[in-house]
Amino acid sequence: QPHLVESGGGSVQPGGSLRLSCVVSGFPSDYYGIGWFRQAPGKEREGVSYISSNGHSTHYADSVKGRFTISRDNAKNTVYLQMNSLKPEDTATYYCTATSLISNWKDPRDYYSWGQGTQVTVSS
Repeated sequence: QPHLVESGGGSVQPGGSLRLSCVVSGFPSDYYGIGWFRQAPGKEREGVSYISSNGHSTHYADSVKGRFTISRDNAKNTVYLQMNSLKPEDTATYYCTATSLISNWKDPRDYYSWGQGTQVTVSS
């Protein structure tokens, strides 16, 4: 199974931007579709975005459409989540996760490798 490591989290003011990175190792990253999920305290893990193994297909949660952009550089084994116009409700721990077979990109059970998470805090 692949090993995933997230980075790029931090604290920003509302309206600010962050770019999260997910480095995939242990297996060619272009074998996997990659999802980004987030989890706030007391809430369920929520699917934020997904990108297919070849990058040709992407999905976004309604709450982030138009603000977040997912992309991947398979030569660098890295998937990115560019987050713009951040809102306080985006505050959460963000996780990247991998799958080789997806049916419902929003379902955490469709994934089998998870990173350790990176914290994003949006506050004035």
